[in-house]
Amino acid sequence: MSTLNETPSSNRLHIGIFGKTNSGKSSLINAFTGQQVSIVSEIEGTTTDPVYKAMEIKPLGPCVIIDTAGFGDTTALGRVRMEKTQLALEKSDIAVLVLSAGDADGEELAADFLKKAGKPVLIVVNKTDAAPEASVQLVRSLTEQRESYQGALEIAAVSAVTGEGIPVIRSALTRLLPEDFGTQFITGSLVKEEDLVLLVMPQDIQAPKGRLILPQVQTIRELLDRRCHVLCVTTDQMLAALDRLKAPPKLIITDSQVFDYVYEHKPEESSLTSFSVLFAAYKGDLAYYAESAKAIGSLTEESKVLIAECCTHAPLAEDIGRVKIPRMLRKRVGEGLTIDLVSGTDFPEDPSGYDLIIQCGACMFNRTYVLSRIEKAKRAQVPMTNYGVTIAYVTGILDKIVHG
Repeated sequence: MSTLNETPSSNRLHIGIFGKTNSGKSSLINAFTGQQVSIVSEIEGTTTDPVYKAMEIKPLGPCVIIDTAGFGDTTALGRVRMEKTQLALEKSDIAVLVLSAGDADGEELAADFLKKAGKPVLIVVNKTDAAPEASVQLVRSLTEQRESYQGALEIAAVSAVTGEGIPVIRSALTRLLPEDFGTQFITGSLVKEEDLVLLVMPQDIQAPKGRLILPQVQTIRELLDRRCHVLCVTTDQMLAALDRLKAPPKLIITDSQVFDYVYEHKPEESSLTSFSVLFAAYKGDLAYYAESAKAIGSLTEESKVLIAECCTHAPLAEDIGRVKIPRMLRKRVGEGLTIDLVSGTDFPEDPSGYDLIIQCGACMFNRTYVLSRIEKAKRAQVPMTNYGVTIAYVTGILDKIVHG
């Protein structure tokens, strides 16, 4: 659980490092960061599961560096490792492809990688100290292909051993940084300085004793940074808190599962939203979620719904994703409705067998990864929504709430 003065990993810039086995990925990471982030070895397959390392990198700011298993892993676990590498690519805001200067198939590997990347890419030609002439030729060939790539692309030649060219990586990554990265607000344009915001937060069993859940922590911190007046209460204290206020709050943010109660008792002048709906806009595509929620009205007992939850906590009584939303849907559709649940990073590559996907607020995932899930749903022509939007639709107040 992140504290108020930390940047959660899900909000950091994710930089994925990719390449063939023994192309020097781990050495490059260590040279670039100035830390022993990854194990360096001549033995192929040293990096198995991706290594995620959170750190501050000037001038990029808070980052997560992802060291991945190398392409061409022929070990018994190679296929599983490649699946993890693909997942790391989906999470990456910027992808760094490391090529060895002496690789004869460097151009082919780069062309194949760029076809599936779909994001800003930095191609690093490594080991220039071992093959200087070959590195010059490879850089020249890659530069000629630059115009064919639809996204942002930078090329650099370095030696992780001597340090030559390493400073160039920082400036290249800075140029590749998405223009809007880190500029979004959870609360969007809903509030301004000195606005009064009431947070109605039922403290259910999913919140560890003595702590707040991450969406609440992040939202409170943002509101304080935006110099708003923040009042936090549990659901049973909402009416008493409103009675003590001289003026109604500009905005009320609550948990989606008490939407109906808070909407019924809120002042008419106060706008209403939920943490889950705010995160739908902050981490995903709220317009798509809202449109997809209409598919709930077409579900039958023969339909199949997938609930995708980021957290991997043990099942809890009255869990919103495992219990409350399935109960709401079956009450509306019928007990025959099939509902599957996946957690963590388990998500089908092809979700076409489902009639609807319901994603959680995704506070534990970065926006890039959530958008990759949305893209899979769109390709499969499966509507996808999220917890808060689902509950707002079922309770009939989707058109009465606001978002960022």
